[in-house]
Amino acid sequence: MGASMMLVKKMLNGIMMKEITIKELADRYDVSTRTIQSKIKKLGYEWDSKESIYRYVGEESEPVDVDFSTLISKNSKVPAEQKQANSEVAASISYLNESESTSASSSKASTTTSKIDAIDLLLQHPQKRSKRVYRGFYFDDDVLSIIDRVPKSYKSELINEALRKVFKEKGLLD
Repeated sequence: MGASMMLVKKMLNGIMMKEITIKELADRYDVSTRTIQSKIKKLGYEWDSKESIYRYVGEESEPVDVDFSTLISKNSKVPAEQKQANSEVAASISYLNESESTSASSSKASTTTSKIDAIDLLLQHPQKRSKRVYRGFYFDDDVLSIIDRVPKSYKSELINEALRKVFKEKGLLD
């Protein structure tokens, strides 16, 4: 395991202050990001996306002084679930790698010939959002400059539509 002790309070503060990401925690404990998020939820915390903070909504007293690493043991009750989540992540990564090489050439051709689509509409007229799950990603400057053109509250919608369009072209979504 090799992960040092980390109290729940310190970990959640680290996430909220953007000193550590869920992905970095998942790597540290050798589990999926889904596992980390479900452990935080089981502790009684809920992510407030408006304020970017974890809010304690549990019944008992807040478990701030619990060592988070003790909640993630290799002989926990959900090894099958963890393996499943890890394999799903691995599968999605391989899809992304396969699509990266082909999308570079095909995307340029399709943008010039396509009519106005959901992405164009969002760039001009943002709309209401559906139920979401938060994930953090790193963006390259050229991509980020386009994302930053839309108002903050519509960035997720734009990214979802852009990815949905590519995934539909690749036959991964209907």
